[in-house]
Amino acid sequence: MAPILLSATVPNWEELRRRNEELEREVSKRKEREERMKKELDQTRARLRMVEEAEERLSSEFGELEAEAVAQARAYHLRIKYLSDQLVLARRILNS
Repeated sequence: MAPILLSATVPNWEELRRRNEELEREVSKRKEREERMKKELDQTRARLRMVEEAEERLSSEFGELEAEAVAQARAYHLRIKYLSDQLVLARRILNS
């Protein structure tokens, strides 16, 4: 009976061990990258919250300034109307 050649069917354990180590290093690198990306995402979310809060504060301040400007414009308009009425009255008195 002829001897059976097992070398073709038996895996090279050293090669498999090296490949396994290589795959483990790759998995480790990807996990580290994933952790870095999670941290970056968390930082980006924190910055986004800060920007949104700043936007809300600015919108609120803008609304207050706008309301103040409208009130001042109304007061100015009333003052102009009052002075115009006084001028008309003064002209009537002078012309009479």
